[in-house]
Amino acid sequence: MSVPAPLQLLHLDEHLVAVNKPHSLAVHRSRLVGEDEDYLIDRLRLQVDGRLHAVHRLDRATSGVLLVARSQEIAAELGRQLMARTVGKSYLAVVRGWPAEQGEIDYPLSGSSLRGEAKPALTRWRRLATVEVPIASGRYAQQRYALLEVQPQTGRYRQIRRHFHHVSHHLLGDTSHGRGDHNRLIRQHYGVHRLLLHAWRLEVVHPATQAPLRFEAPLDDSWQRLLGTFGWSGALPADDVALRHPAAAAAHE
Repeated sequence: MSVPAPLQLLHLDEHLVAVNKPHSLAVHRSRLVGEDEDYLIDRLRLQVDGRLHAVHRLDRATSGVLLVARSQEIAAELGRQLMARTVGKSYLAVVRGWPAEQGEIDYPLSGSSLRGEAKPALTRWRRLATVEVPIASGRYAQQRYALLEVQPQTGRYRQIRRHFHHVSHHLLGDTSHGRGDHNRLIRQHYGVHRLLLHAWRLEVVHPATQAPLRFEAPLDDSWQRLLGTFGWSGALPADDVALRHPAAAAAHE
C-alpha cells in the first residue's frame, strides 16, 4: 500500500493546525461521504502527533484552508467563533456567465439531506475577472466565464454551490449542482477535472493567545493552469483590510 502524499501545513502550533486540503479528499468518515480508504485526518495524523479535531467542514470536492484543533477545548472555542460568525472566509470560484461586479444571494437552504426546513443563507461575492472563450456549445458560439471572490455569511450545506446554481451561474466542475456541458468543456479543452471552488483565505482569532491569524491556501496546478490560460494570473487581489470580515478586520486594528 502506497504512503499518501504529505499535506501542506499552513500553520502549526501546540493548539491548532491549518492545512491546505486537496480537492477530492474527504476530511473524515461520515455518512455524507461514504467509505473511502483515504481521509485528511488520517493523513494529518502521520504528520502531527496527538489528538486532532476538525472544527469546520469543507466538501470533498472543495480545496483550501481547513482548521484542525489539537484539543477539545480549542475545538470548542473555534466552534464558538464559527457560530458567532466572527471567522472571515473568502473562497475563489469560477462560474458560467458574467455575474454583476458584486452582489449577494439571500436564499434559504435546507440541510444536508436537501430536504426539511430551509434556513436563512447569505452569500456575497465580487467579480475579479472575466473571459470569453471561442468554443461553441449549445446555442452559443462563445462561452463566458468569471472568476469570483465569494464570502459566505452563513454555513449551510454546499451553500456556495447551491446558491450559484439558484442564480444560474453554476460553478465549473460541479457534478452535483452544475452544468454537465460546461464541465465537459473544461475537461476536454482545459484538462480541468475538479470543482473550481477553493477556500482561499481564512481569518480567525487564536483561541489561546487571542492574536489575529490569517491563512491563505495556495492554488493547485489545475487552478494555476486555468488562471494562466484565461489571462487571470494577475487577477487575485492582494491583502485588502477593507474587504475583510468586519470582526476579523477589527482584530487587526
